[in-house]
Amino acid sequence: MEEVRLIKPYIDFEAVAKDFQQVFDTGVFTRGPNVSAFSAELASYVGAKYAFPTTSATTALWVSLKALGVGKGDEVAVSDFSFPATANVVEDLGAKPLFVDVDPLSFNMCGTDLLKKITPKTKAVIFVDSFGNPTDLDGIKNICDDLSIPLIEDAACALGSGLENLRCGNISKMTCFSFHPRKLICTGEGGAITTNDDDLAKWLEIKLLHGASKSQEGILEFSDYGFNFRLSELQAVMGRKQLMSLDEIIKGRNETRDIYEKILSPYGFQAQVVSPSAFHNSQSVVFTVPGHIDRDDLIAKLKMQSIETTIGTYCQSNLPYFRNKYCAIQPNSKRLQETTITLPCYDTVPTERICQEILSLTRS
Repeated sequence: MEEVRLIKPYIDFEAVAKDFQQVFDTGVFTRGPNVSAFSAELASYVGAKYAFPTTSATTALWVSLKALGVGKGDEVAVSDFSFPATANVVEDLGAKPLFVDVDPLSFNMCGTDLLKKITPKTKAVIFVDSFGNPTDLDGIKNICDDLSIPLIEDAACALGSGLENLRCGNISKMTCFSFHPRKLICTGEGGAITTNDDDLAKWLEIKLLHGASKSQEGILEFSDYGFNFRLSELQAVMGRKQLMSLDEIIKGRNETRDIYEKILSPYGFQAQVVSPSAFHNSQSVVFTVPGHIDRDDLIAKLKMQSIETTIGTYCQSNLPYFRNKYCAIQPNSKRLQETTITLPCYDTVPTERICQEILSLTRS
C-alpha cells in the first residue's frame, strides 16, 4: 500500500536547477539579487512596505521582540495553542510569557482572556494564526491598539491568509512567516519579517546586517552591533519559484479541506472554524475528533495503514519547562492538544481513501 505523507513540497529540483546553476556560476551565495528580489516580491504579495528574509520564523520572532526592546522584567502575551517557538523566544530574552487561552473552535487567542492577562508590564502581544487561520486577529488588534501595546503576528503558517481585503503581513505591527518544509513555501529552513513601520524597518535593515549600513562607496559601516540571520541565494530562488504559484496552491488546498469537511463532519469531526471575514490558506487541515475517539490511538492505527497524520499542535503552558516554572495551564489549549488531528493535504492526496480509513477505524 502506497504511503500517504502528511505534506509534500510544492517544488522539485527541476524547477530550480537553471537558477541554481546560475548562482553557482556567479559564486554569489548570499546578499545577492535573488534575496533582494524575494524580499521585494514577498512585500508586494502581502501588501507591506518592507520584508526581511530570515533564517526561520523563530529568529524572526526573536528579532521582532528585540526591535521592541523586550527584555528582563517585561511580559509578552502569547497564544497558548502553538508550537513552542512562540513562547521560547520570550523566555530567551528574559521576559515572562503570559499564556493566553484560545477559542476552542477557531483555536486562536481569546480576546476576553487576553484582557484578563495583560498587566502594566506587558510589552507586546504575539497572536498566532493557528494553522494559518487569522480569525479574530482584527479583534486582538483592536485591543492592542486601544492599549497601545505592539502586536506581533506569528504568521508562520499564514502566508496567503488574510482578513477582508488585507493579507497577513499587512495587518500587524510586525508579521513573522516561516518557510519550513511543512509550510506552503519551503526553502528548507527560512522565514521573514514584514512591517509598514519605517523606524522598525531601518532598525531591522542594520541589525540583520551585523549592525552595519552601506556607505556610498559600498563599504560596510558598523554603527551598531547586530546579527546574521540571513536567507541564502539558493533558498531565495526556491522561495521565489513557489511564491509565483502560491495562490493556486492555496486554491487546491482549500478544495481538499472542503472534501474532508464534507465527509467527516457528519460523523462528529469538528473542522477548525474560520470567520466569514477571514480567508484561510489551509496551511494545515485540522479536526477535533469526536469525544468517544482516542486521538492518539487513531493516529497510530492510521500509521499502520500507511497514512501519516499528527497532533494539531501544543499547549505551551503544559509543556514540562513552562508548566513547572509558571503553573498556568490553559484548559482549552490543553484539551485541543489532546483531541486535534492534522490530516494530509497536498495536490495528489487520496482524500476519500483517508476518510474511509478514518471512519472504518472509528466505527469498530
